[in-house]
Amino acid sequence: MEVFYYVVFGALAAVVAGLELGKSGKDRVATTSAFNSFKNNYVLVYSLMMSGDWLQGPYVYYLYRQYGFDKGDIGRLFIAGFGSSMLFGTIVGSLADKQGRKRACITYCISYILSCITKHSPEYKILMIGRILGGIATSLLFSAFESWLVAEHNKRAFDPQWLSITFSKAIFLGNGLVAIVSGLFANLLAENLGFGPVAPFDAAACFLAIGMAIIMSSWSENYGDPSESKDLMAQFKVAAKAIASDEKIALLGAIQSLFEGSMYTFVFLWTPALSPNEEDIPHGFIFATFMLSSMLGSSIASRLLARKLKVEGYMQIVFSISAVTLVLPVVTNFLVPASSVKGGGISFGGSLQLLGFCTFEACVGIFWPSIMKMRSQYIPEEARSTIMNFFRIPLNLFVCVVLYNVNAFPITVMFGMCSIFLFMAAILQRRLMVVSDLHKSSTKAQEMIGEDEPLNP
Repeated sequence: MEVFYYVVFGALAAVVAGLELGKSGKDRVATTSAFNSFKNNYVLVYSLMMSGDWLQGPYVYYLYRQYGFDKGDIGRLFIAGFGSSMLFGTIVGSLADKQGRKRACITYCISYILSCITKHSPEYKILMIGRILGGIATSLLFSAFESWLVAEHNKRAFDPQWLSITFSKAIFLGNGLVAIVSGLFANLLAENLGFGPVAPFDAAACFLAIGMAIIMSSWSENYGDPSESKDLMAQFKVAAKAIASDEKIALLGAIQSLFEGSMYTFVFLWTPALSPNEEDIPHGFIFATFMLSSMLGSSIASRLLARKLKVEGYMQIVFSISAVTLVLPVVTNFLVPASSVKGGGISFGGSLQLLGFCTFEACVGIFWPSIMKMRSQYIPEEARSTIMNFFRIPLNLFVCVVLYNVNAFPITVMFGMCSIFLFMAAILQRRLMVVSDLHKSSTKAQEMIGEDEPLNP
């Protein structure tokens, strides 16, 4: 493997270590032992759940290629996953609010384990079923766990500010350290030990089973709106009304859809972007490098949140930077001559893109705890999972459209489109900050008027 990969990985590791070891009193928040125990339990479960997801990441595309499917076939498999998440996401989200978030988390484990098992079959229909199960699981992963955490945190009367600590730690470990180890472990299983590209999926199923056992033994159940009168359709109406009546919720949903839609498109595109002429690149090691970059971003986010900086303010900068990083493949395509040699090592243009992609992943690391913080502030508890899955409908639709047309447009067009959407997210984030400030000013003014009114005799 080329020295370039080790240099990038080592430099990122040094920066992350420096940030973590250099934390001062301003970057830490005093908490209680009860909260720390609760936080550690959730972070452990979340890390196991994410390890089940991350172990699969580097080899999904590669496994399908090994089974002999072309880019169009693989695109349709990816569409099945995102389409499943779009179609069934709101249903499972509503069931999580109604039937219980703990049950929804267990359902995630079962669905994803079954999805992993299907990877043993080279049959296209079986793989399609696996992608559908994976889509359902993804909807639960990004709604039920966070909904359970917020409700349980509030039920135990912990300081609302401490939620940011759990978010940051979960992303730092689950989307950072665990993801890096998962990428390296997947690389070890598939390539170094020679078990092949299906081995990481078997390992993922094992970690998911361990996490499910911990959930069943240590988590209590909580609900959104447990009233018997509200059926599934009523839950939809509550969520739709909340989004339509509150501009802050609608803006938050649009921002999340634009960013995550670009992020998931990037997941599909980074492999062909770095190896346009079938260059020999270490997929697992690059994936681990991306996750180290995400870890760097989450470390930065924890500092920003601990110092109580306004999330709505700094996220405008993050979205703008991410937009610039994804326009880099377009720029290098025009300015850097493409390699004419098939195979071989990564090209100079590919090296530049890799650095840009690492910066984008750092933005992703900042995005996750920050968007979680904003969701905890703006989304009402009674339909939290439902609303969060409503947000996923446009992003899944966007990714499905992109993947359906993956052969119709050059890769540079797709990256350019993602960059435009990220700039749009920055603009909407600015609007969200303005609306939020106006709402806070209005609320404060009403409170002051109420205090000045004379008491009735």
